[in-house]
Amino acid sequence: MQAIGDEIGMGEFWRTLGERAIGATLVTTDSATGPNGFLGLSASHVTANPPTMIVSIDKKTSALQGVLDKGHFAVNFLPEGYAELANAFGGKGEKLFEDGKWDTLATGAPVLKDALGVFDCEVEKVVEHGDISIIIGAVKGVRAAGTGEPLVFFRGKFLSD
Repeated sequence: MQAIGDEIGMGEFWRTLGERAIGATLVTTDSATGPNGFLGLSASHVTANPPTMIVSIDKKTSALQGVLDKGHFAVNFLPEGYAELANAFGGKGEKLFEDGKWDTLATGAPVLKDALGVFDCEVEKVVEHGDISIIIGAVKGVRAAGTGEPLVFFRGKFLSD
């Protein structure tokens, strides 16, 4: 157990964060070399007025440069049955955009046609903090499936597959 005033280690931080179940999310963009993306478990809304989303991107993630260069990204909520695609985007595979059916909405960022929900965003603000870039995006397009169950990530694994 963590005592007040003790330094928190990275392993303890990630283990504790893993106790929160979360819907699997892909953050996608395009770049000079083509579409790119990553498993964005930190993606969330900021406010509905105006519609705004936020994502945290590790500075080592290759998709970050595309987000910054193109000025847009999409947040895709994955349905159950998409663990293999989520693992690929999480760095455990090479086939990112070969699987799934892709489309675009308002900004040109790739969006998964089968996603439960999509927020298509234009970069509004970038905040640098530690080893990440926090990207705040104004929502320019949305799509909701209205049916289906989410792919859930909990304690380092996907539960519904």
